Amino acid sequence: MMDALRDPIFAFYLKVVIGVLAGAGGVLLILTCGFRKDVSSIWRTYRGWLIMAPLFFLCAAIGHHALVVLFTGLSLLGLKEYSRATGLYRDWLMTGATYVGVLALAVLCFVQDPHQPGVTGWYGMFIVLPVYVVALILLIPIIRNQVKGQLQAMSLAIIGFIYIGWMFGHLAYLTNSHHAINYLLYLVFAVELNDVAAFTFGRLFGKHPFRDVISPKKTWEGALGAFAVSMGLPWLMRFALPGFGTRELILTGVIVGIGGQLGDLSISVIKRDVGIKDMGATIPGHGGVMDRIDSLIYVAPLFFHMVRFFKGL
Repeated sequence: MMDALRDPIFAFYLKVVIGVLAGAGGVLLILTCGFRKDVSSIWRTYRGWLIMAPLFFLCAAIGHHALVVLFTGLSLLGLKEYSRATGLYRDWLMTGATYVGVLALAVLCFVQDPHQPGVTGWYGMFIVLPVYVVALILLIPIIRNQVKGQLQAMSLAIIGFIYIGWMFGHLAYLTNSHHAINYLLYLVFAVELNDVAAFTFGRLFGKHPFRDVISPKKTWEGALGAFAVSMGLPWLMRFALPGFGTRELILTGVIVGIGGQLGDLSISVIKRDVGIKDMGATIPGHGGVMDRIDSLIYVAPLFFHMVRFFKGL
C-alpha cells in the first residue's frame, strides 16, 4: 500500500479526487446553510461518492488481488440486479451459470499462464471462456429435458454473462498489466468525467434529442461535448499514460468518448424495455451498481485490446 502512496500518478489522482469532493461538499454546504436551497437529492449522490471513491482508492492502493476482488464483486452485484430486472433470477440454474462464469474469470486473473511461466493471468483461457460458459448455459435445458421458456432464459443468461461478466471483467484482467494502476485510474477518472461532461453540456446547450426513446434527457450537444472533452483529456493526462504516442492517445479518446456513452445507452435499452428507471438501489443517490458501472462496460474491453495490441500487457 505504501508503494502506491509513493507513486506520483496515484498521488495525483488521489489529490484531485479529494479536492473535488471537498469542493463539492463546500458548495453544497453553502447552498444548504447560506442560501437555504433544497439540495437533498444532490447530498444523497454526494454521500454515495464518499463511499465509492475511498473504496476504489483503497483497493488500488492494496494492489492486484484487491482490485480483482472489487471488480468481480461489482460484476456479481451487477448480474444480480440485471437478473432481478429481467426476471432471469427466477431460474436459479441459469443465473448460477452466469455467476460461475464470473468467478471463473476471477480465477483466470490469478493463475499462472501455463504457456508463459512466471506470467500471472491465463490470457488465452480468459478470451475463450465465453465459449465454455455459453456451452454450459445451452446444456441446462438438455439436462432438464425442457423446452418451454428456455430460449428466453438462455438468451438472458448469455447476454448477462457476456456483457456484464466478460466485457466488464476485462478491467479485472487489466490489473495484470505492467501499468495497471495508471490505466485503471485513468479509465475510471475519464469515464466519470465523460458522464459529467455529457450532463453539463446537455443542460447548458442541449436542444436536439440524441436517442429520445432510449434516454429522453440525452442530447446531441451533450454527446458531442462529452466526446470533445474525452478527446482532449488523454493529451492533458499524457504523463499518466506511459509510452502512449499520438495513435494511442487518439484511440483512447475515441474509446472513452464513444464507448462510455454506448455503455450507458445499452443499459438504458434494457431498463426501458423492462420498464424501470434504475437497475437497483444499492448506492444511495446513484441507483444500482449497474447504473454506476454501465459506461465502463464498453470501454473496458476496447481499451484493454487496444493496449494489448499496440503496447502489450
